[in-house]
This record gives sequence, C-alpha cells and structure tokens, in this order.
Amino acid sequence: MDIFQAIILALVQGLTEFLPISSSAHLILVPILTGWQDQGLAFDVAVHFGTLGAVVTYFRTELIAMARSWLSSLATRNPDDEAMLAWAVLLGTIPLGLSGLLFHDLIETYLRSPLVIATTTVVFGLLLWYADKTGAQTRCEYRLDTGRVIVIALAQVLALIPGTSRSGITITAGLMVGLDRSAAARFSFLLSVPAIAMAALYETKNLLEAAVPVDWLAIATGVAVSGISAYLCIHYFLKLLERIGMLPFVIYRLVLGVVLFAMFL
Repeated sequence: MDIFQAIILALVQGLTEFLPISSSAHLILVPILTGWQDQGLAFDVAVHFGTLGAVVTYFRTELIAMARSWLSSLATRNPDDEAMLAWAVLLGTIPLGLSGLLFHDLIETYLRSPLVIATTTVVFGLLLWYADKTGAQTRCEYRLDTGRVIVIALAQVLALIPGTSRSGITITAGLMVGLDRSAAARFSFLLSVPAIAMAALYETKNLLEAAVPVDWLAIATGVAVSGISAYLCIHYFLKLLERIGMLPFVIYRLVLGVVLFAMFL
C-alpha cells in the first residue's frame, strides 16, 4: 500500500465512522471502485484505533465523569445521572458484542456484497429520514430509561450488516425513542467507544494469529489521519447538526444506493 492510498482510506474511515453513512460500506467499496487491493487486516486495526482515540479524546471529560460516578455507584448503590449514563452505555453494548461473536463469520461470508450495501444504504437512509421527521426530540441522553436503551441496543446490532452504519442506526433509534438530534448523536458516539474497542481488539487478535508482515509507515499514517479526521468530524457534526438536520445524509445515502444499484445490478 502506498502512502496516498493509506491517506485516502484513513480519511474515509475517519470521516464516515461517526457520520450516519456507514464506514464499513465505504471501506469495502473504495477498493472495489478504485481497483486497489484490499487494505489488509493490519491497516483496518490501525484506523479503528485512530477513530477510537478520536472519540475518547473528544469525550474525555464526560467519560472520566461517567467512570468515576459508575465506580462510586457500585459502592453506594445510589447512581447519579453520570452513573446512569454509564450503565446505559454498558447495557447498550451487550447485544452488539454477543451478536458479533455469534454472526461475524456469517456476515463476512454472505453480506459484504455491493448489492447488500446498496440495499441497506437506501433502506436505513429512509428510516433515518422518517425518525428525524417524526421523533418527539424532547429528551437528552441523561433521560434514557431501560426500555429506550434496549431499543437502541437492539438497533445497534443491525450495524453488523455492511451499509447500515452504526452511528446511523443508533441515531435513528435514539430519535425514535424521543432523543433530540444532539442527544441521539452524543449517545451514539458514547456507544461507539466500546463498539470500536471490541472491533479493534477482535481484529488485533486475528492479526496476531495471522502473523502477516506489517507496513509500519502505512500503519502510522492510518492512525494519525483517521484520528485527526474523526476528531474534526465529531466536532463539526455536533456543531452543525441542529442547523442542518439529517436530510443531507439521507440524500447522500439515497444517491449512493442508486449509483451502486446501477453499477452492480
């Protein structure tokens, strides 16, 4: 892999991981559309750690407060808002972790085709539009009860299907259960911390078992570019979200889906 290819793929990962347009779909499609060879497992690990570093850095204050309150609540059994949010993130992660272990090989074998990506891109794009139009948008992430967290958690499982978008489906579910746009996005990004960490650790295990040669320059480039671009993406997405809404991302998904159907049908 040359440096130009590493930069482009890292930018794709960094910019699409937190936007509701599916990073996995773009990382599958870019090599197909450009004719590049698959970027390899080591590079996938690198860009995942880059985006993980970005979201942890951006939400470091919230994450530290949540961790302290959660640990305190174990002793006092009197959780405050920060502890309850930490419990919500933990509960919201369990179905994804279990489903990933059970269905990872099946999904990798049968659901990575361009037509699957085209279908999920369109279907979940329309669902995002519906949720944005009809959701009550009256709650913040600190006012999530167990039932609403379970709805978001089960929706996140669908993100295992390429083209769905983990951020997209969790924001959609958040809007459907009454979160406002910013709250839905923030809770989605907090959920991404354990989700990306699990994916990165799983890929790291596979990488160690495969014992493949590592291009350290490409790896360093991937970590740096994906991390910086992801951090900027989170920052500006949250700043612009209330102003622009979800419609631009819905339109992008529909156009991308139509293009993919035209190319691969």
